[in-house]
Amino acid sequence: MKKLLFILIALTLFLPVQAISASNPVKGGNLVVAQPAEPPGLDPTANTAAAIDRVVWANVFETLVKVDDQGQVLPGLAKEWNVSADGKIYTFSLRAGVKYHNGEPFNAEVAKWNLERAMGPKTVNPHPEYFRVIENIQTPAENTLKITLKDVDALFLVHMAEGDASLLPITGYKDAKSHPIGTGPFKFAKWVRGDRVELTRFDGYWNPELPYLDKVTFRFISDASAQTAALMAGDIDVIGWIGSPESALELAKNKRFKVLDGASTSDMILSTNNKAEPFNNLKVRQAMAHAIDRQMIIDLAMSGFGTPIGSHWSPAAPYYVDMAGTYPYDLEKAKQLLAEAGYPGGFEAVLQVPPKYAYTVRVGEVLVDQFSKIGIRLKMENIEWGQWIKRIFLNKEYQLTIIGHAEAWDIGIYANPKYYFQYDSQEFRDAYAKALKAPNEKEKAKWFGETQRIIARDAVNGFLISSPSLPVMKAEVMGWWKNYPTIALDCTKVWLKK
Repeated sequence: MKKLLFILIALTLFLPVQAISASNPVKGGNLVVAQPAEPPGLDPTANTAAAIDRVVWANVFETLVKVDDQGQVLPGLAKEWNVSADGKIYTFSLRAGVKYHNGEPFNAEVAKWNLERAMGPKTVNPHPEYFRVIENIQTPAENTLKITLKDVDALFLVHMAEGDASLLPITGYKDAKSHPIGTGPFKFAKWVRGDRVELTRFDGYWNPELPYLDKVTFRFISDASAQTAALMAGDIDVIGWIGSPESALELAKNKRFKVLDGASTSDMILSTNNKAEPFNNLKVRQAMAHAIDRQMIIDLAMSGFGTPIGSHWSPAAPYYVDMAGTYPYDLEKAKQLLAEAGYPGGFEAVLQVPPKYAYTVRVGEVLVDQFSKIGIRLKMENIEWGQWIKRIFLNKEYQLTIIGHAEAWDIGIYANPKYYFQYDSQEFRDAYAKALKAPNEKEKAKWFGETQRIIARDAVNGFLISSPSLPVMKAEVMGWWKNYPTIALDCTKVWLKK
């Protein structure tokens, strides 16, 4: 199972990257990290927003297992584990003596409580399906956790390494949205709304060698130019996820900074409400797919960075199938399909974009122009991030939007007809179920590949590009991840070269 997760591929972006020092890490120092969106809360078990995970997951909260920057599954709060021959029983040996930031002990009973809470009927977890595969949980010893699954789940261990599986304290969990308490290397210190979250070193961390830093501050700077200006002025040390690829080209030329050229699992899509007219018509969605010139999006909106995709799967993950050619750029074919769908003159629609993610505006402008060539007249509207979550993600009050889906292995969202795409396909659900129960690598590749083919064929969304990982930082920042196989900005082993 440890080999199941991500086999990262290299993305060659030809950026001049400075060599990273091989000297020994030193302790001390404060790090300021910029990210574009402020989290709606700080509890990764209650909200799917990637902005939450980027601040607290792996820094404040931990999971049974974790992944490193190469996507390898490693011990987390579980120091080791084994899986039964039939693939249904996972036995985790937990670390002894682990404490939460408030002094509460972590043990098997606490882990059991967390998992039962996530799988329960009143769960607030954004991905309860990750946990409802569990049949029962036993705690044969204080630090032994035995989980029996209802059936084989090829992604179970992967999901236990995601922010949704963060393990909260039993008596300290209720205020997690505003005052998170975890077992991680950093503890929550302050949240200045609209500006920053401050974390400080947890001196009681179970690994006494970590963390290296004294303090990490996450500043929320939505404007890409403002991010770059803050870095140039020395107000921040890292742009964790650069919102302006063209800035990466310029900053890489400056010896004061370095750009790490890596891979990510973020799939940028034109999210489509499959229940809203006229997008409930397959031919309309197919016409739109033929009207999308992905290379133009990469060139005009992403400064040449990114990989065209045709389905909801990152080239950075195993079992990837290149579906970008499913609907090749063909304006005449697109117009024909629109006419067959009953819209020979096209139609008007609204494209809502959250400007906190600058790429949504840039990509939106390109798509408005591309769709106009086949008679689809898009009105682009900016929507504040909190309203995007409420109106689009939760209430499904939209026609089209643009967003990056950063969670790895999240193609299972298409099996949920209540997800904000409102895609309902029994064929997909059957294929996904077979992928989860696949007994070997060959069958996993077959059925995960089939899930990609089905949603590509159904043109569920406008599948655009796989985003590159382009973190930019001061030259003295060491240990920052080059690749982003998860959506965490893990600062556990980051240090500052004196």
